[in-house]
Amino acid sequence: MAPLPQPDLPEPAHPHIDSMLSRKFGKEVANYFSGSPLNRVSFLRPDHAFLCSALRHPSATFILFNATEPLVQSPTALARVSFADVEPIIGPDAFRSTEEDVIAQYNSSLYVPQMVFLGLDERTQGFVYKEHYKGQPWFAVDVTPKESVREQAQTLIDRLKGQGLEFSKGRMHLSLPAEEAAIYAEARHLLDWNARNPFCASCGYKTLSVNAGFKRTCPPKDVAHAVQAATPGERPPCATRTGISNLCFPRTDPTVIMAVVSADGKRILLGRQKRWPAYWYSTLAGFLEPAESVEEAVRREVWEESGVHLGRVVIHSTQPWPYPANLMIGAIGQAIPDGEKVHLGHDAELEDAKWFGAEEVREALRVGTSGLGDGPGPEYKEGGLRLPPQTAIAHQLISALVGGFASGSPMM
Repeated sequence: MAPLPQPDLPEPAHPHIDSMLSRKFGKEVANYFSGSPLNRVSFLRPDHAFLCSALRHPSATFILFNATEPLVQSPTALARVSFADVEPIIGPDAFRSTEEDVIAQYNSSLYVPQMVFLGLDERTQGFVYKEHYKGQPWFAVDVTPKESVREQAQTLIDRLKGQGLEFSKGRMHLSLPAEEAAIYAEARHLLDWNARNPFCASCGYKTLSVNAGFKRTCPPKDVAHAVQAATPGERPPCATRTGISNLCFPRTDPTVIMAVVSADGKRILLGRQKRWPAYWYSTLAGFLEPAESVEEAVRREVWEESGVHLGRVVIHSTQPWPYPANLMIGAIGQAIPDGEKVHLGHDAELEDAKWFGAEEVREALRVGTSGLGDGPGPEYKEGGLRLPPQTAIAHQLISALVGGFASGSPMM
């Protein structure tokens, strides 16, 4: 299958402003899934007067998910719908009560479709709140057909399909324009986290989504039934209600991903997993463990997977990765002179790992990049090295190395 055109990467913040840091370290690198155009105005999430007005404003736009699959017009465009489309599912009273009242009136027997306020696009005029906060409100809504909204959700899905829209079933959506990809990533991450955390980790009772989808709370009361006969509606004591806050926050799992350069600065270490297409290699990666610095994690993962020992490690850039909730911390590491021998006997994760010369890598960046499910470019010759697309931080790390990020001049 021929690859889809690779989208441009997001523009880094204020790229044209000269500064002490940009002169020292170069222009900031913004990776795919970052660079959202939305102002998240996180401090307004508990303000239901704001949310109620934003939700119903004519400019408000909604992106929909069926489970974790986004509604799209095409592989390169999210579909957007209006409040009128989602009102039959979220109901007419969404955000009309204060957050405090919603918690006090919690009823665990009622299914509430998950909705997340994503932010304001300040480039679009129209909605204004308290004079200072302006722009087009964006929301994400889970329209999975289930429980009390099964019929309404299925009716909406069928109507949207009749309009030529569909819920994309691909695991990764790496062909969206950069700004839409960032909005999609925020929405997917939050909807997936809420879906995975319906119960309190301490007491096991149902939790309630608050803060416009960015927090979950374990309410002290539940009007659906009497949990304790002596105090109808009141829940048993829970450890989450004895500390400073009774809240659960979205998790982000840090991972390290690293391009490794040889001690002489002339070769790059790449690895491959057995399930990948033939000749397709990438940078090494792994999860950051508790009580471990990023630099330590990079050195540990490289040694465990390839047997190579690293010395100096520097951070290059980071990438949100909403599958389901990662932040990929991109690093460059350099092998020590007597630690370059590849040994795959520690961890069975990799099928192969080896050193590649700069010219072979440079040619692969030119003709052999693609997603895992796509074919390489038209100039690719069978048997040549294949690499991840530019939407992957691995691509940016490899490109940085051959371009001279570590040495100050292109690798030879």
